[in-house]
Amino acid sequence: MTSDLYISWADYHHKIEQLAIAIHQSEWEFNQIVCLAKGGLRVGDILARLFDQPLAILSVSSYGGEKNQTRGSITFSQDLAMTTANLGSRTLVVDDLVDSGITLQKSLVWLDRKYGFYLEEARTAVLWYKDCSVIKPDYYVDYLPDNPWIHQPFEPYERTTPGALATQQANEPME
Repeated sequence: MTSDLYISWADYHHKIEQLAIAIHQSEWEFNQIVCLAKGGLRVGDILARLFDQPLAILSVSSYGGEKNQTRGSITFSQDLAMTTANLGSRTLVVDDLVDSGITLQKSLVWLDRKYGFYLEEARTAVLWYKDCSVIKPDYYVDYLPDNPWIHQPFEPYERTTPGALATQQANEPME
């Protein structure tokens, strides 16, 4: 039986900072960050700010079902959302984690097929690298040999609605 790993917002942001330090200490110079959305959005945003590099977004979906915990087929967006004319030649591809690793692996293939003309090198970075992954990321913070389900701090938003938030906030005492 796999364990569960619960992550707070403070832990989550600390992991992103640790990832930034690992990338920085490698002295690899890159000129573009591509984040895999949705999970890699926050990671990519903070890294883009820290490294002062442009951020591109590749929307990828591979989970759904009850509690968004069922792995399904992978769906890619039509194209990257980016503010640069071309993809950077040395690209850091980021996500929050590699579970099976198939999404990250196929994303690299997608990038090569669509933007291989521009790409000289792509490296990968995640917060959590699970043992069951078919790909080992270039940079990661935690290696998880027991493959736990990771409960991230934004998960409550997947189980609520704007109406429920309005009701909850209306019932909170004023400060």
